[in-house]
Amino acid sequence: MKKLNIYFTAGIPTLEDTGKIAGLIQESGADMMEIGIPYSDPVADGPVIQEAHSLALNNGMSIKKLFDQLAEIKDSVIIPKILMGYLNPVLQFGFENFCHKCSEVGISGLIIPDLPPIEFEKKYGEILKKYNLNFTFLVTPETSEERIKYLDSLSSGFLYAVSSSSTTGNSNTVVKNESYLNRLASLKLKNPVLIGFGIKNKSDFENVTEKAEGGIIGTAFVKILLEKKNWEIEAANFIHSVKA
Repeated sequence: MKKLNIYFTAGIPTLEDTGKIAGLIQESGADMMEIGIPYSDPVADGPVIQEAHSLALNNGMSIKKLFDQLAEIKDSVIIPKILMGYLNPVLQFGFENFCHKCSEVGISGLIIPDLPPIEFEKKYGEILKKYNLNFTFLVTPETSEERIKYLDSLSSGFLYAVSSSSTTGNSNTVVKNESYLNRLASLKLKNPVLIGFGIKNKSDFENVTEKAEGGIIGTAFVKILLEKKNWEIEAANFIHSVKA
């Protein structure tokens, strides 16, 4: 079975919904989740997720608050939970302190897209190991084979393959970049490859996972949380429809 990884931004639709959404993702049959840490300048994200970041910050979400919420669901939500965020707020919190808290509240790994690999090797890799946390790097269709292999060697858990070079949620995203997916499949990487950016439904998910181990859905899911009054039912139905 291909793995379905669902992303959502912590602190939306209301500040206290994080645990409820995490539980819903697990119960609806997803295999893992990425929980986004809201940030005031989410440069790699498209308009929907930017809007989610903005709402979450206005709602009062902070890293400290998020850790409190994660502590409450540590024993009930047991599928892998990955924190995704930008480097600046993590450094302000204190990198080692952040990793220590992650290990205490049941986080299995981190994705920090703007952490340079060279810095990771020099400063941060050992800290992540110390707290038994995976770290995932991102690759794109423009990433050279040599660099893909290098980022795969640094990653653990999985390698995040961005399906196109646009921001997340761009409606023009080419979901199935055939030559890129073939290239990734031929490289004999150590980590499973999960494809993200632009997956909106079951057929997109099936398309991109023909040659990859799984897919990541963010914008389409976050859109439901932002726009639907009965988001709990709609969100559960959406995950069921992709996994069915």
